[in-house]
Amino acid sequence: MIQLPGLIDTHVHLREPGATQKEDFETGTKAAIAGGYTVVLDMPNNPETTTSLKALNKKIRLAGEDRDFTDHQSEKTPGKRAKIEHPSRIYCDVGFHFGASPDSIAHFQAVRKKVFGLKIYMNHTTGTLLIEDKKILEEIFSSWPSHKVIMVHAEGETLEKAIRLARKFKKRLHVCHLSLKDQIEMVKKTKLSNMDITCEVTAHHLFLTREDVKRLGPFGMMRPPLATKTDQGALWNGIKDGTVDTIASDHAPHTKEEKQNIPTPNGIPGLETTLPLLLNAVSEKRLTMDDIIRLCHTNPARIFNIPIQKDTYTEIDPNNRYSINDKHLFTKCKWTPFKGMGVKGKVKRVILRGQTIFENGEFKTGPIGKVIYPAS
Repeated sequence: MIQLPGLIDTHVHLREPGATQKEDFETGTKAAIAGGYTVVLDMPNNPETTTSLKALNKKIRLAGEDRDFTDHQSEKTPGKRAKIEHPSRIYCDVGFHFGASPDSIAHFQAVRKKVFGLKIYMNHTTGTLLIEDKKILEEIFSSWPSHKVIMVHAEGETLEKAIRLARKFKKRLHVCHLSLKDQIEMVKKTKLSNMDITCEVTAHHLFLTREDVKRLGPFGMMRPPLATKTDQGALWNGIKDGTVDTIASDHAPHTKEEKQNIPTPNGIPGLETTLPLLLNAVSEKRLTMDDIIRLCHTNPARIFNIPIQKDTYTEIDPNNRYSINDKHLFTKCKWTPFKGMGVKGKVKRVILRGQTIFENGEFKTGPIGKVIYPAS
């Protein structure tokens, strides 16, 4: 057995509220734990977007966090602090990102201590948070606190625009799910200019290409789309030379029925397959265990200021060979584009704050996760 620190996924879509037919806090965090992750950060582009303090607090309550509030309704104790008990629904720790919109700017100061990053959608993707207006983008970049990360979904020319804006307003920029060679080269060049920029890649872009779409059909559709072998090779080179800072799942589940609709919604589940794929890459000597720790724990914690819990780790069996299948998945959508792929390396046990929560494919406790906030 090999012990890894509890892994961190800074880019997941748990779909609650508004799309719980695809996933919810319970099933999504079960999938995270089964995949070796003890911390996930949830994205804001739900049907009910996380673009206000009210929406953020609703997510926190839905996850089962106990919240104090001022009870203005009580006749016996007007204005006193009261507490509502919400039993935890989450199996791993969960933090939240905030969404950028013209209206969300007014909430930046109120949410800055509660969220890990601001997500700006500068290209078309799932949800309604696309922003293309130059003046609004400038206002968003200039208004977000400088010590906190701005995350961008930015492809092609919009990535250049995001870099220009981050440089102009001296902001920390994190580029999500890079998929193309020219994007990697652009980020690498920007890093050499000493700008504070980091980036992530996903397992599906590391292990699938556009050739796989012929086989997968709608189950291989995502944003950014799968790219060429040349692009894929550039991602691996970016890991080797240090350009790539993190690997995230971009866990974005849809039901099987939804994926077969026209138009096909973009996105695939990934929380339970990312670590097995990376462990298999270790067995093939494409990665090392230290790479996994750096890309899936140390760098995510540093970039997003994530508090590290004591006595929290994942035990893996690096020699366990098996084929990925969807029968044993905990994600609500119950499918994976990696079905049938042979891998070497399996999650055997997950310990959260000293308590064994998952072992040999079974959960040993109920939900013991917590809503987390930035360390400072």
